[in-house]
Amino acid sequence: MTNPSQDIIGDIAYIDVSGLEAEHLVYPLSSGKKIVRPQTKYQPMSIKDARYLHKIPSIDDEGFSIVRHKSSVTDFYDSNQITGQYYSEIISLLKGQLHAKDVIIFDYNQRSKVRAKAGQAEVRTPVAAAHVDYTEQSGPKRSREILENVQKTHYENNRLALVNVWRPIIGPAQDFPLAICSANSVDDRDLVKTDIHHFGESDLKTPRHSGQIYSLKYNQQHEWYYYPDMQNNEVLLLRNWDSGKPSIHGYTPHTGFKNSLAPDNTIPRESIEIRTLVVF
Repeated sequence: MTNPSQDIIGDIAYIDVSGLEAEHLVYPLSSGKKIVRPQTKYQPMSIKDARYLHKIPSIDDEGFSIVRHKSSVTDFYDSNQITGQYYSEIISLLKGQLHAKDVIIFDYNQRSKVRAKAGQAEVRTPVAAAHVDYTEQSGPKRSREILENVQKTHYENNRLALVNVWRPIIGPAQDFPLAICSANSVDDRDLVKTDIHHFGESDLKTPRHSGQIYSLKYNQQHEWYYYPDMQNNEVLLLRNWDSGKPSIHGYTPHTGFKNSLAPDNTIPRESIEIRTLVVF
């Protein structure tokens, strides 16, 4: 019987710096200043089809998992539907899948290269660099801020995890799909603390706000996976930080990548990711 898996060799954009720190400067479009990003270098990596693995990946082990989930949302660019309907759906989903005590949604991103280039407000382009959304410093800091904002600081001593819920808005997601690196294949020397500074229109010297992520250095031992042809009735759960895990295994790098198996007439990727704080 023919194995239907779609394993692929794909180019992963790794940070290309000598040290363990980097900087990313984001300026408003109106300033005319270019965004300053850390230098990256593409490395061809084996990216395995996660649908046909002998061991099904789990968010508690490899740092990610896929779940079937049909949403009642009819327009994923309608903020009222996102906050009024989709938020409650995702909270119920994560409580059931992760056996969570509480789930707090604090942000969401919509990604579409076409809509972003057309200037649609709040829509971003897909990310083309391997990274983790938080670090050993920014993960706990962001979690405390979230709990303070919703007046739930009594959860501070619970096990906490920052989990993204990623969904293609239009399926199948063949153009620039998401690749995920198993948390178990990452060495702490692969993670580069990257400070991201966002500047406002009125002041291009002092950041309006700052954050910190991990960029990923190349290591041939990295184990990359993806889910071919994801439909909009599927969501990917992705762990970015987990207070209950030994530091290195709580981080799950990820990035979009060019899919050489995608047909020429592939619909440009559109996706939405919900950012959550999960309380156990």
